[in-house]
Parts: sequence; structure tokens; C-alpha cells
Amino acid sequence: MMTRLSVNINKIATLRNSRGGNIPNVLEAAMNCEKFGAEGVTVHPRPDERHIRYNDVREIRPLITTEFNIEGYPSKKFMDLVLEVKPHQVTLVPDGPDALTSNAGWNTLDNKEFLTEIIGEFKKAGIRTSVFVGTEARFIEGAAKVGADRVELYTEPYATDYPAAPEKAIAPFIQAAEVAMESELGLNAGHDLSLENLRFFNQNIPGLLEVSIGHALISEAIYLGLELTILKYKECLR
Repeated sequence: MMTRLSVNINKIATLRNSRGGNIPNVLEAAMNCEKFGAEGVTVHPRPDERHIRYNDVREIRPLITTEFNIEGYPSKKFMDLVLEVKPHQVTLVPDGPDALTSNAGWNTLDNKEFLTEIIGEFKKAGIRTSVFVGTEARFIEGAAKVGADRVELYTEPYATDYPAAPEKAIAPFIQAAEVAMESELGLNAGHDLSLENLRFFNQNIPGLLEVSIGHALISEAIYLGLELTILKYKECLR
């Protein structure tokens, strides 16, 4: 099976919020991502709603016909939103409220009780749960122990090292993917994946189910257009 592409539309909301009003239209962007071939849409509502707003999430949900993925830190407000909206997937990230962007994965051992309780709530609601992790085997194995269905590998270190040393950059992620498979976890990936580095990543990572890509894809769409950009990303995943 081809790896699925989920487009994170946060940056479209950031542009809208910078001016007020409804240009660009976030709902239209979500529908267009699917229309142009993306297999999913990702949003990451933050407490200050500086890009995707909580009400955006509510309005987008009935429009999505493939997969809707909500990612974020599991505060009570976030959990209430997810349980109300019931996306296909929720991705838990350890960002604090003032984080500019995701910059680390969970320590699933130190947060075992916390994550177990939260994941239990989501699974009771029938929501597939993914946990954002680095490549450390113990944290991937810990994700299985807290009840996660999948892990999403934090790929910024890969993207940083790829231009100078692709084989060295990919090595820990191959090992992480193997640990995920041994732990019977589905495997997602995301953060700083781009047209430059995605094909190599996808070709080398066993069992990769889905990539979630926002910043690079939306930035490239400024030059290429959203439809052509999504097509180019999908070519990288074949």
C-alpha cells in the first residue's frame, strides 16, 4: 500500500488570522486538499488559537470524507474538543502552551499513567490514537504499553541531517520503525518532511502508513499551487 498523505493546514489559518476576515478560507482549503488527492487533513489547535481555531475544527469535521487527524497536547480543553468532534485519529504531542512548534517526542515512561488514562478515554470513544515520539526504542515500546494504536516519529532530526548525510540521517528511523513493528504499533511520521527529503524517507522506512506534512507543503504551494504540490508529494510516496 502507498503511504498516505495527510496535509496539515495550520499555516493557511495563520495567514488568515494575520489579517482577520476569512481569506484564505480554511474550510475550502481542507476540502481542496482532499479534492486534489490528499488522503487526510491534519489540524493542530493550540491554546491561543494563533492558527487553527477550535471552531475551525468543529466546522471542518463534517466536510472531511477521508481521514481527519487532530493533534495537540491533551489538556482538558483539547480532550473535550476531540471527544466532541470525534476525528478518525488523534495524535498526542507533548507541546507546552507556549511552544512555537513541536520539537520533541513524549517520554512515554515518565508519563505512563497520564497517557494511559487519556488514551483510554479516546479509545472508548472509538478514536484511533497516535503518540508523537522520537526514535528511542524505550519510548516507542512505552507507547504500546500505554495503549496507543500508532506512533508518529518526530522527523526534524532526519530533515536536518539529510542534506549532508542521507544514510546516517535515516538509520535511527529505520531502527525505530522496526521497533514499532515489533511492538505491533502502526507507524506515522511528520515534521520538516519536504519534497527534498520525503522520497528517500518513504523508500527506506518499513511499514510507514502515513505522513503528516504542513509547513513545507503549504510553503511550496505558494509557488506551485496547492493541487500540483499535493501531486508532487504523492509522487514521493509511490
